[in-house]
Order: sequence, then structure tokens, then C-alpha cells
Amino acid sequence: MKLVLASNNKGKLAELQAMFAPLAVTLVQQSALDIPEADEPFHTFVENALAQARHAAQHSGLPALADAAGLCVDAFGGLPGVQTAFYGTQFGYDKGDVGNVRALLEQLDGVANRRAALVSTLVAVRSPQDPEPLIAVGRVVGEIARQPMGSNGFGFDPVMFIPEFGKTFAELPVEVKNAHSHRGRAAQQMLALMRERWLG
Repeated sequence: MKLVLASNNKGKLAELQAMFAPLAVTLVQQSALDIPEADEPFHTFVENALAQARHAAQHSGLPALADAAGLCVDAFGGLPGVQTAFYGTQFGYDKGDVGNVRALLEQLDGVANRRAALVSTLVAVRSPQDPEPLIAVGRVVGEIARQPMGSNGFGFDPVMFIPEFGKTFAELPVEVKNAHSHRGRAAQQMLALMRERWLG
């Protein structure tokens, strides 16, 4: 089965392609089909993921998968949430992982409560009008480390310290991270939903 991934994030593509391998799903990045990025005007992960998936399905004629993911920091009332990709830009950094991590560490300097959750909301649609989109949510709670550690992964992985492992996500082997990450948990749910609803 071929699915359009409603994202141009190469790290996301690599992770999801590995996670969807058991279903023999091929993910095609929307940029490979000249599909422009969808607007993300909403304040929740599920609404933005649904908008992205419908947009990619509309432009490609193929089933589509979207992953709206982000970091929800307790001390910031759950923000940056859906604005995670642009987090560092509000503090003068260029858009990207390095600026986001620097901005986060600066904003948390002197803050005792460093609890945060990484959230991934996957939405899959068979068509733009699919009345029953598949929705899977994965969530991992950890703490923001004082400095980046590890070189695996992307995004906030180097500062997302997971107490059960005693390491950041970026310090874990890729297969361990993929099995326990927010995206990994959402992907496992999504695979089960696809088997039951689409392939059953």
C-alpha cells in the first residue's frame, strides 16, 4: 500500500517508514509529488493532522498519513504544542532543531519544573472526504535536560530525558527509541487500526 506522508520532514519520514515496514506500506513524501504544505491554523494536534492528511489526499489522489507532533512543557502551560516547529523563531533563532533547543533551554533556565511530554498524533485518511479517519495518539512524559546529550534522533530528542531509561531519546539506540517514543507509540496504534479497518 502506498501512502502520502503529509510532511517534508526527512527525520519523520525515516522514522515512520521503519515503523510502517511490518505492513509493507510505502510512504511517499508529499514534496516528491509537488504537493505544497497545508495550512495549520488550529491549536490542537488532531485538527492540524486531519487538515494535513486531507490536503495531501486531495492533491495526490492517494491515501494519506499526517503526523502532528510537538513538545508540551508543563511550566509553559502545555506550550509550544502545535507551534513546536517554530518555537525558536519567536526568540530570534532561525527555524530548525538547533534554534528550538537553544531557545527552550534559555526559557527554562532557573525553572524548577522541567516536566514535559512529547506528543504525536497520527491521522490517516483513505480519501479527502473520508468520514472515518484513523486517529492514533502517542505520548511520552519526561524532563528537559540541562544540556543536549546524544546524537541519535532529531527535534528535541537530545534534551528529552526519559527517567525509565536514564537517558535522553538521542542517547538511545534508534530501534529502542522508535519502540518507546511518542511517534513509535502512535505508529503501533495506527498499524493496529489499519489492519483492523483498512486491511481486515
